[in-house]
Amino acid sequence: MEQIDMFENKEKALDLKRINKLRKEIKNNNIAYHIHDKPLISDFEYDKLTQELRKLEMKYPESITLDSPTQNIGGEKKDIFSDVKHEVPMQSLQDVFNFEDVLSFTNKIRKEYGKEIEFVVETKIDGLSVSLEYEEGKLVRGSTRGDGLVGEDVTANILCIKSIPDLLPVNDTIEVRGEVYLPRSEFNRLNKELELAGKKLLANPRNAAAGTLRQLNTELVKHRDLNIFVFNVQKCTSKKFTKHSESLDYCKNLGIHTLEYSKICKTDDDVISSIEDIGKLRDNLEYDIDGAVVKINDLKLRNTLGTTVKVPKWAVAYKYPPEQRETSITDIIIQVGRTGKLTPMAVLNPVKVAGSIISSATLHNFDYIKEKDIRIGDICVVQKAGDVIPEIDHIIKENRNGTEIEIEVPTVCPVCGENLEKDEEIVDIRCINLECPSLIYRSILHFASRDCMDISGLGDSITEKLIDNNMVQDVADIYYLKYEDFLELDNFKDKSANNLINSINSTKNNSLDKLIFGLGIRNIGKKAAKVLSENYEDIYEIMDKRVEELTNLSDFGLVMAESVVNFFRKDKTKEIINKLQKAGVNLKGRKKDLLSNKLEALTFCITGSFDNYSRDDIANLIEQNGGKYASTVSKKTSYLVAGEDGGSKLQKAELLGVKIITINELNEII
Repeated sequence: MEQIDMFENKEKALDLKRINKLRKEIKNNNIAYHIHDKPLISDFEYDKLTQELRKLEMKYPESITLDSPTQNIGGEKKDIFSDVKHEVPMQSLQDVFNFEDVLSFTNKIRKEYGKEIEFVVETKIDGLSVSLEYEEGKLVRGSTRGDGLVGEDVTANILCIKSIPDLLPVNDTIEVRGEVYLPRSEFNRLNKELELAGKKLLANPRNAAAGTLRQLNTELVKHRDLNIFVFNVQKCTSKKFTKHSESLDYCKNLGIHTLEYSKICKTDDDVISSIEDIGKLRDNLEYDIDGAVVKINDLKLRNTLGTTVKVPKWAVAYKYPPEQRETSITDIIIQVGRTGKLTPMAVLNPVKVAGSIISSATLHNFDYIKEKDIRIGDICVVQKAGDVIPEIDHIIKENRNGTEIEIEVPTVCPVCGENLEKDEEIVDIRCINLECPSLIYRSILHFASRDCMDISGLGDSITEKLIDNNMVQDVADIYYLKYEDFLELDNFKDKSANNLINSINSTKNNSLDKLIFGLGIRNIGKKAAKVLSENYEDIYEIMDKRVEELTNLSDFGLVMAESVVNFFRKDKTKEIINKLQKAGVNLKGRKKDLLSNKLEALTFCITGSFDNYSRDDIANLIEQNGGKYASTVSKKTSYLVAGEDGGSKLQKAELLGVKIITINELNEII
């Protein structure tokens, strides 16, 4: 009996540890997806994580906390926009992954409320959820979902979307909700434009739509032909609707762009058939979808059923499994990235998957190849993870005939022939030769990218020509190029040469954080580069620092500190810095002089509006007195500085027991 108890206790301890790990991983992915519009994993992988967490929490209900991702909508908001408090929360939907779960949902409703209940099946558009508010027929506000309770006021950007009417043909006060998306043809057009300009390509239509709508440049919004599908009427003063389908018909008559596919279903067979029909259409649609929504048509019954904290009880979202196809692996090539990391890539016999031709798929690293036992000549099953990223799901080993070739882990760089480096604790293998042509090529592209030095016009083809003609050996050489050098390159005209030289010269006065990020130091991103530039006088002071000194900086860990020290101790790095200095590139930081250290070791979050202060003013005040500013409330938050209309951060702080103070109390502490 004691042995059984010991086993159960050990199993529970492991499960609880897994719950904590899953929550942290899901929250990190929520921030990447909702705040930065840059997902770290596919939707399919994210759904698997949330499913696993939900099952474990059902097993141990006492472990459920209010801040668990299963208890929250999942979105977040940026601080660059004004807050919009949603009268009715903008919730997410309960995901289901098979027809059995769909029928479980419909049968439960029919059993309790009658067999004649109608359902509506609609496309689930893969974009950014928004709310549109009209007063007396005029569009007065457009907002994002945010965290479900409080969103961002993006009215100026919403008004730039041609398919959204700013005036209705009736003096109605109405709120509708929909999904802003980027059409596939527009996504392809923009990527061709970016490629020609030598700039970073957009990852997928959903991120492009979200990233466009959630920034301050209305000209960019006008240039990108965003569109919308409205899927719900939240309120309407002039009409009383009994059915969801009636409300959408009313919107359509007003000139509001509603969903193209929305079918009323009287039987379960109709529901399943409609989901299947949408699945057949998805490759040929002009927009991305990530599922089909099944919702009750009767609005009175919806109100009766209500919602949970996170989702409505009257709808579910069916998620389609990734479309899979068989093909053969014709080769495995090895690419060398800008940090020297070797990435194996499978070359595939081209095959159409989820609407596009797939001819290659990343194999991540050599441990991944070993784990899946991938060989040249194998027949494999490929899919697009989250309908975006091509990947090999599995190998059909029974089709092997003995001619397949196993891949050996390389010991020398396939580009320069130098010995490779492998860290025992990390699966990555790297080329550490700073003069490797592949490293030079990718390091220059990174250095010239928008987030780094932002050298407009210095793209793939020009960089390749410069390296092939021995005009650049490192990033510093860019600043020694002359007008005549570009004229020697094929298809380079007078105007293009002038524009590129001017673009290069204009970046000499960039802030130091852009340069540091552009140098491509391992483990050092934009935020870490900014921390360095704000804590030291110039790049030479950073070069002199020891690991233990760097780890004293806010949000600067041991791995990051070691990366910085290792990078700057190399002779090649010192040579590059000296060349940059002689070329007149800015190497000076913007060291912040602290007014005091009274807030040292304290973390603050800010919410609401304040008289005589902006949020940036308060954040600067905190940082100038040694404190740390965080954009979200967590258990690590020391104080929440609250003004008027605090919103969801205030509610979360109260739930977590975080101390709430006014701006006057903050000044008293200082």
